[in-house]
Amino acid sequence: MPALEAEGHEVVRLVRRAPEGPNEAEWDPATGTIDVAALAGLQGAVHLSGATIGRRWTARRKAEILESRVSSTSLLTTTLASLEPRPRIFVCAGGIGIYGDRGDEILTEASSTGTGFLAEVGIAWEDATESARAAGIRVVNLRAGIVLSREGGALERLLTPFRLGLGGRVGSGKQWWSWIALGDFVRAVDFALESDIAGPVNLTSPNPVTNAQFTKALGKALGRPTVFPLPAFAARALFGEMAEEALLTGQRVLPAKLLGSGFEFEYAELDAALERSLME
Repeated sequence: MPALEAEGHEVVRLVRRAPEGPNEAEWDPATGTIDVAALAGLQGAVHLSGATIGRRWTARRKAEILESRVSSTSLLTTTLASLEPRPRIFVCAGGIGIYGDRGDEILTEASSTGTGFLAEVGIAWEDATESARAAGIRVVNLRAGIVLSREGGALERLLTPFRLGLGGRVGSGKQWWSWIALGDFVRAVDFALESDIAGPVNLTSPNPVTNAQFTKALGKALGRPTVFPLPAFAARALFGEMAEEALLTGQRVLPAKLLGSGFEFEYAELDAALERSLME
């Protein structure tokens, strides 16, 4: 990660091709292969990969979403556990979908996990880190909300229709969209590496908003009206099951563990976070 390199850390990237230098190591989760020797002396590892959930789900696509997360994490954690000396810390990506659809319930890391496909994926993903934890490695399971970035994710997909003045709430607009600015996401990952927090860690702003509030704020940031809602039936017709779990339902999540550990958000309010995200 460029942010870690900027702070003076030596970073080795895992790549699924022939390495192009000493700062890359080859691996292939599909075949269970990894260049163990290239990871010798590693102090910490960050795992953020996984197939996107942002397309219509088919049975094959759902299998890919699950497998891409579990197989890669299992390979990496068993490898880290076999190293001598072992890394001190393993940070693994995950999402707030693990809580399932919980309406207006306020969710923290102490809350129970939920039901549904994304919850099942999240639980299996976190379970796949157990071999590292059992080996004495401090494991942080990130539970990220919507990451505000023009380069990918939900915000990127919303920009075109909203810039055309065709944006609006999705469904009722009452579902909670917990979000985090990209800069705070990166800083939180670094904080996880350097602090002593462990286990599930919510990566969301302390100020979640409803979908209606989110879309209104995005329209304001772009100087566009938000008068074209996407009805629930239309969302289901366009995106199927993915719409039900990722668009029409949500989670009202608070980053209790980060706040309790002294982490300070640079962009805690949505308006400022969107303004910054659209500049990057």
